[in-house]
Amino acid sequence: MSDAIFSRLAIVGIGLIGSSIARAARQNGLVDEIAIADLSPVILERAEELGLGDSYHASAGDAAESADLVIACVPVGAAEAVAKAIAPHLKPGAIVSDVGSVKGSVVRQMRPHLPDNVQFIPAHPVAGTEYSGPDAGFAELFVNRWSILCPDEATDVRALDRLVAFWAGMGANVECMSAERHDLVLAITSHLPHLIAYNIVGTAADLEKVTESEVMKFSAGGFRDFTRIAASDPTMWRDVFLHNRDAVLEVLGRFQEDLFALQRQIRWGEGDKLYDLFTRTRTIRRGILTLGQDAPEADFGRAHRPVPKAPSE
Repeated sequence: MSDAIFSRLAIVGIGLIGSSIARAARQNGLVDEIAIADLSPVILERAEELGLGDSYHASAGDAAESADLVIACVPVGAAEAVAKAIAPHLKPGAIVSDVGSVKGSVVRQMRPHLPDNVQFIPAHPVAGTEYSGPDAGFAELFVNRWSILCPDEATDVRALDRLVAFWAGMGANVECMSAERHDLVLAITSHLPHLIAYNIVGTAADLEKVTESEVMKFSAGGFRDFTRIAASDPTMWRDVFLHNRDAVLEVLGRFQEDLFALQRQIRWGEGDKLYDLFTRTRTIRRGILTLGQDAPEADFGRAHRPVPKAPSE
């Protein structure tokens, strides 16, 4: 008898997160069967070449047929289309989830289209790299990283326990919070840093007094780190900012106020205030390392195979 948590897992969208789930679920014996769906024939073919699933489907609905767990691993803006596609094919009692970096919008897009006899539990694994595509995934991506689940008052406790066990089985730390709380927390810890990175790299590229070759040749560690973040999937992050607009604008306003204060301190030579700020921020970094949410080595200290060039769509 199988010890798997789910008999059939359907993954809709087989990029970095979807392919990492497929690898981790298989490696840890969490599912008996994996069905993969993707709109891109090239991506789907590559997933099959990599052996990521047991069946491969151009239709999300076909993949969701008879599935116990369906995970939408698509950009946030595509969540509604996935819900519409899978709804007629879901069996009673199935769990539907996702991996989007925004939760309120995903709830509004998906819930109205899903039947009442399934459990919808939005999720967000706070893990990733700047790479994308099925080649980019690896089974250890979620180890000691947080996966946030957003159940509501209608969520069945047994279904929630199964999904918690699934993420924990892939090595993740699991925490539950409301969709609204999630979106505010992630706006400051993830979305704003990405927005800043995109802006800084864009500014450097547009600075007429410094050539593009100089920017690349003499980029110090700080700028290199920004370029890594700014290399993240443009479709995914476009959707994140558009679908978490209110929370992002709220934290962006606070950031602008703090930036103006920093500008004044530099202008007026207030070294003591600068020192105090830099001391406090250094403490935050040490706390992150202490909690095991980063390592001094690159890529979270994990060794895994080089990422081949992702296939073009």
